[in-house]
Amino acid sequence: MTKTSSSAKGVALLGSTGSIGTSTLAVIEHLQPRFRVTGLSAGRNVARLVEQAERFRPRIVSLETKAQADEFRRRYSGSRLRVVFGPEGAEEVAGLEGNDIVVSAITGIKGLKPTLAAIKAGRRVALANKESMVVGGRLIRDMARRSGAEIIPVDSEHSGVFQCLAGVDPVHVRRVILTASGGPFFRTPLEEIPGKSVEEALVHPRWKMGPKVTIDSATLMNKGLELIEARWLFDLDPSRLDVLIHPQSIVHSLVEMRDGSTLAQLSPPDMRIPIQFSLTYPDRGPSSVPMLDLAKIRTLEFHAVEAARYPLLAVARRAMEEGESRTAALNASNEVAVEAFLARRISLADITRAVSFAVERHAPARLDSLEDILRLDGETRTLTLKFIERGC
Repeated sequence: MTKTSSSAKGVALLGSTGSIGTSTLAVIEHLQPRFRVTGLSAGRNVARLVEQAERFRPRIVSLETKAQADEFRRRYSGSRLRVVFGPEGAEEVAGLEGNDIVVSAITGIKGLKPTLAAIKAGRRVALANKESMVVGGRLIRDMARRSGAEIIPVDSEHSGVFQCLAGVDPVHVRRVILTASGGPFFRTPLEEIPGKSVEEALVHPRWKMGPKVTIDSATLMNKGLELIEARWLFDLDPSRLDVLIHPQSIVHSLVEMRDGSTLAQLSPPDMRIPIQFSLTYPDRGPSSVPMLDLAKIRTLEFHAVEAARYPLLAVARRAMEEGESRTAALNASNEVAVEAFLARRISLADITRAVSFAVERHAPARLDSLEDILRLDGETRTLTLKFIERGC
């Protein structure tokens, strides 16, 4: 059981049982008594949510289905709390009175509506759900301006850019570069990649992440989505965004200035650092992560992206250049294709085929509302599923 003070900031956590969620709770424990957990929203991992609720004593928890909520009630033995479920439950957690910060860490478009609920309430949103920005960047940006919500990125790359741009006039920025580890197949012969198994694709060389994000790292789609997210977070034209392969995952981003200077943010490859920054900003206190020892690391490599190895990055970049409805179609088709790969219904190479098919057949349109986004998302998922069912 954690101890908090009456003046502690309230934190609601969306996606509490995933990788970012569990790391966030570890950071909150480390930072006691500065923060208290107000609400937890999870997917299907009832057992882990029970443990978290008994330890952090939130006022409300949410699960994916009613059956899981009922199971939680049977297993939970802690202090009294409200148990809700479904998309509305996650939104209730996000908009809870008493939230100072909402950590948005639900993977995929499922995180969009609760993220919008937090932004509408004018909270600080520690954003780890890149897909929300990919499909609804303009909507999120405009709503944040109206409500006064503060968006602090949690992804290590965007956190690095955010830190490098502090106090910098955007007119002086020439280019922003996000780094990528290269994933598990960075040094694999090209001819061997299409047949790689789910198990092989899930072995990330540097980061411990959820399965969907790990597969996106293998295809470099994660970096394509992050380019689109950066476009909205930092109001940058796509031509000013780029990617470099950096296998050590020490330099998380680089910002090139017009005068020839390059700013970089370095830290160990541990998500607890950007998570803590998003909670405490603008303050910086000691973290639980050991300090970076460059003398021990000695070598930092950087490589241009090999187009033949990561064809999905080019698909993502084209979508970003062609408009926001294309990026929404990109995200929907990728979520469907990755799910099919994880279910062993298609090959790794089929992910690229399915996403390319869906994006190429999308007719660009303006997305003026959440309803527009969700309609396009549903149509694209149906199109992608039919393509997969036909055998890619």
